[in-house]
Amino acid sequence: MWNTNDYPPPQPRARYSTSVPELNGSNNNSYVAPSPPGTPVPSRGLLDDLHDRSNDIPTMNTPYEKGYYSSVNSPYIPGRPQRDRKRRRVTAICIPLIIIVVIILAVVIPIYFAVIRPHQKSNTTAKAPSSTVAPGSLPPGNNPESPSGAITGGDGSTITLADGSTMTYHNQFGGFWVDDPNDPFNNNAQAQSYTPPLNATWKWGQDRVHGVNLGGWFVLEPFIVPALFQKYLNATPTPIDEWTLSEAMRADTSPGGGIEQLEDHYKTFITEADFAEMAGAGINWVRLPIPFWAIETWPGEPFLANVSWKYILLAFQWARKYGIRVNLDLHTTPGSQNGYNHSGKDGQIDFLNGVMGIANAQRLMGYIRVITEFISQDEYKDVVPVFGILNEPRVGVIGMTQITNFYLQIHDTIRNITGTGEGNGPFISIHDGFQGTAKWAGFLQGSDRIALDTHPYFAFDQQANNEPLSQQPAKACNAWAAGFNQSQLDFGVTLAGEWSNGINDCGLFLLGVGNSQTSYESHGGNCTDWTVWEAWDQETKDGLALNALASMDALNGNWFWWTWKIGNDSVSGSVRSPLWSYQLGFENGWMPTDPRDSVGKCAEAGVTAVQFDGTYSAWQTGGSGAGTIAPTSVSQFDQWPPLTISNLVPSGAPVSLLPTYTSTGPVPTLPPPTFTASASGKTAVISAGNGWKDAQDTGLSPTTIKGCSYPDAWGAISSPVPTAACTGT
Repeated sequence: MWNTNDYPPPQPRARYSTSVPELNGSNNNSYVAPSPPGTPVPSRGLLDDLHDRSNDIPTMNTPYEKGYYSSVNSPYIPGRPQRDRKRRRVTAICIPLIIIVVIILAVVIPIYFAVIRPHQKSNTTAKAPSSTVAPGSLPPGNNPESPSGAITGGDGSTITLADGSTMTYHNQFGGFWVDDPNDPFNNNAQAQSYTPPLNATWKWGQDRVHGVNLGGWFVLEPFIVPALFQKYLNATPTPIDEWTLSEAMRADTSPGGGIEQLEDHYKTFITEADFAEMAGAGINWVRLPIPFWAIETWPGEPFLANVSWKYILLAFQWARKYGIRVNLDLHTTPGSQNGYNHSGKDGQIDFLNGVMGIANAQRLMGYIRVITEFISQDEYKDVVPVFGILNEPRVGVIGMTQITNFYLQIHDTIRNITGTGEGNGPFISIHDGFQGTAKWAGFLQGSDRIALDTHPYFAFDQQANNEPLSQQPAKACNAWAAGFNQSQLDFGVTLAGEWSNGINDCGLFLLGVGNSQTSYESHGGNCTDWTVWEAWDQETKDGLALNALASMDALNGNWFWWTWKIGNDSVSGSVRSPLWSYQLGFENGWMPTDPRDSVGKCAEAGVTAVQFDGTYSAWQTGGSGAGTIAPTSVSQFDQWPPLTISNLVPSGAPVSLLPTYTSTGPVPTLPPPTFTASASGKTAVISAGNGWKDAQDTGLSPTTIKGCSYPDAWGAISSPVPTAACTGT
């Protein structure tokens, strides 16, 4: 829990607009360029005044002997050479002219060499703009009728979206968007006035994460995108996860069928308008689940490979535009880390478990390396400050020692790429593996920026959860507040990477396709009361909103709601898991209009808990000592591969006999986007990086050993361990 004193006051923002008049008086056009650091120019000041006065300066392009100007505003009059008056008039004209010209030169020349010329040069030489203007320096536009081509705006401004359409930006929190086509890596946008802009440091323990997940966009779940699964309910087998759905789509040769229909989903499920709405709802972070098949697939895997990456890049671009930070979460792994439908394939666990456990871990390490190289580039590190390396591994099956061995290897891999200390690559987010936060106290002390991710839910605890709605706020506070705050003290940065208003397990496909028996109904409840949101009265909506606020308070203001959007059921044409949709609740009155209203809700519910004062040890946030892991942890967990693996056949078989891959394959790098800039009538390509942060990282990727045979990487849990290690031919 936390209080309003934790919020910094809104940061003042100065307007920057450099208008330079034509010095020869030939026209009144002005050049507008972004100001570099430390060069504020008022929107209405000396240069603007001089520009207006330039119309009053005579253009003496007729010889003196043929006439004179009766005043600075009158036309040239031939003849009437009255010498004495003419001297006085010329003197009266020239002295102000000289003063004005001197002032113009004194102001314009430094601006030209400091601002315009470098700006033009950076665009024509195709180098990525630096985007280092002081934090918060670009203000929200105060003109609701923003002209086409505006690069920033606040509440009421008109946004031109990626598809060319326009919308009005609504943001009551003082946030503003920034979209400069000549500077696509501009990080000045600010989601809300109390949220640091992207080019300012996020202060863990002081700044608050008000986030949502973008679940179901790139990693499909039946309850989030039910219509995609309903289309193939008569297929054999019935699709229950993305693996079987992909197989059904590939087998569908009818018009509108085929695996390519997933790209239509990527294009439409989440759009730029969602990011604009999120910022206006007080959301300042998104957790973005992505699959490993955004990078590649191996033979036998039916997923749509490589296609989602270009839409993931769009997510980065839109997040940058609206000042929203990204917690990038690798949600799937070869072989599955938990056997859940959102790991890619429902069923067994073949990651760090069973005969293919080590080989699948090798592949995942390779994908984590590739993603780290991309998001640690200067162009992306401020937009993606957190990288969740593995969603929800079932540590109860895999083993605490084995997962810690893996996490230590990944920590070292990432920090070898990024370097150590604040600002060098992302925070590494690890999930608690359903062990609870207390289990991780003192984990890898001295490591560099590791955050603990926990997912508190009531919906999946198989309990009745039939308490009156009025009791739910206190229930959330009692269940979560003490442990969550204590983890900030015992572990360090702790985030609730997923939670919801799912006070019970009601919702279409929430428990999976074909599994409609809910605990709530088995204890006498009626799920229709919680799935048909159109019938909710105001009392129900108010109760749900209060429950959300209390939950936010219990989670110390550091949370990611699961999930922003739930798709419509194809039968009813409406959402039938409404307790899980932040967007639907925000638009229809059962989600808070301001997440900051959560402050103190647990206390109001009569629940008090240990308080975290916002201060972490320096090493936990990349300060002094970060990257120097305690020798006891290194000696205990530095073994790779782990000495033992669970569920081998026969039990206790030597790990040295397990199938592995060799690091001799090509590296599947992630391509950057392409941006172009126009300046002085010229167009040039802006450097967007090459997808690889560390040029010294030249190792190859895992691949099969020639001459070796491998069990099914996704279904080998009962396959016996070979009697001899395969070294190939």
